[in-house]
Amino acid sequence: MDAIQRVPVAAMDPHRFRSVLPPPEFAALVNLIERSAAVLSGRVVWNVNSTARGGGVVELLRPLLGYSRGSGVDARWLVIGGDPAFFSVTKRLHNHLHGTEGDGGQLGAPERRTYDQVLAVHAGALAKLVQPRDIVILHDPQTAGLVSPLHGTGATVIWRCHVGVDSSNRIAREAWNFLLPYLGDADACIFSRAAFVWAGLPASKLAVIQPSIDVFSPKNAELAGDRVLAILNRVGVLAHRSPGPPAFTRSDGTTGRVGCRAGMLQAEPLSPGDPVVAQISRWDALKDPLGVLRGFAARVAPHSPAHLLLAGPAPAAVADDPEGADIFSAVCEAWHGLPNGLRDRVHLAALPMDDVDENAAVVNALQRHATIVVQKSIAEGFGLTVAEAMWKSRPVVASRIGGIQDQIVDGESGTLISDPSDPVEFGAAILGLLGDPSRAARFGSAAHERVRTHFLGPRHLACYFELIEHLITGAGIPPTLAPDQPGPPEPDRLRAIS
Repeated sequence: MDAIQRVPVAAMDPHRFRSVLPPPEFAALVNLIERSAAVLSGRVVWNVNSTARGGGVVELLRPLLGYSRGSGVDARWLVIGGDPAFFSVTKRLHNHLHGTEGDGGQLGAPERRTYDQVLAVHAGALAKLVQPRDIVILHDPQTAGLVSPLHGTGATVIWRCHVGVDSSNRIAREAWNFLLPYLGDADACIFSRAAFVWAGLPASKLAVIQPSIDVFSPKNAELAGDRVLAILNRVGVLAHRSPGPPAFTRSDGTTGRVGCRAGMLQAEPLSPGDPVVAQISRWDALKDPLGVLRGFAARVAPHSPAHLLLAGPAPAAVADDPEGADIFSAVCEAWHGLPNGLRDRVHLAALPMDDVDENAAVVNALQRHATIVVQKSIAEGFGLTVAEAMWKSRPVVASRIGGIQDQIVDGESGTLISDPSDPVEFGAAILGLLGDPSRAARFGSAAHERVRTHFLGPRHLACYFELIEHLITGAGIPPTLAPDQPGPPEPDRLRAIS
């Protein structure tokens, strides 16, 4: 089992948001920075999760901690390790929290012993670091078992659940029942939307905070068209010799160059003029890359010259996702099974993760080059890739599930499909935008503005700082963050998502 890893986080100046926020909102951000630095002086805000590379939690943590440090807050990031058995259990919990069976395994006494044994080792090491006045934010099911031992240090302990299901079912409740005994000592439990809140948690400890994106990160920063083409040529996605270098701006402000090659499965690289439908996400059954490929092949390709690009991290690079390699292998097998002419228009890309900023720049280029970005998830806590594409003014077609339905206003800032398993609806949504470029452009423009208004880092920082300030002063959950309802609806008969 790997030891606890300390992830270095560079301070990032939150004053840079002056360029994207209206003056009143920027003034409020400056006031927040000053107050937070004073309130949290002498305290460490620890964030603990189970991977430093790949996945939405990492995408959220890096900028939030960076801007916290830039605000004068001592924010730190720790990553816990685990053996394959531990990550098999936590992936099962992850899938169950989404209301899906995953690998079909149990969450019984043997799984609890595996879970407890790994976290007991980490709890002892963390207790030596955490001081009584500190704040600890634990992320997702991998860390729930650390709540009580860290609460015993005298620290304020918050558990953050980034995943959930719109309507609970038997499968989701199995995960809740497994995890609930660990959460009794949490000072607060945060969910991404009110519908994700579990039955059985005390209402006085519940908060809802929507995630955000960092628009200045290498993944979202402005990237000129010639740089986009140069980067995609360098990684092997595009056949185009750009006169400019494959350069981008790193998180620390220095200039970087993309030098990696993606693991490509394709007949030939894309040409610059090809219309591209792209989904960029982890190789996860809940992201449904197989469904995207099959839906495109059956419902889009026969009626359009568009190409499909499926991209995600190199499967071996994401330590806490043991299913990624199997899903990627299944997608590759499906690609090989396509007819020759159709296979020429489907491109698979496994993106290296050795250099986080470089990987982010490649994703940035892929999203900016896409004609349409899709996210045909079966379940989704919050679609970071959706928000990222919206910020880049891309028209997005995505499933009407989870946090995605909070991000996109259907028919205004994107298109939501009601049934992710219906290839007819999926294909019609894509063809509708491919055939109407002016409508697609309107959606893209509205999407950018919606992200600017609702899903930028300052709003997210403000929610976290407000919650922490209330907790350490004994004021409880701020009314502005309390969920509208105590938990998800419980109809008599609920169908598991499949």
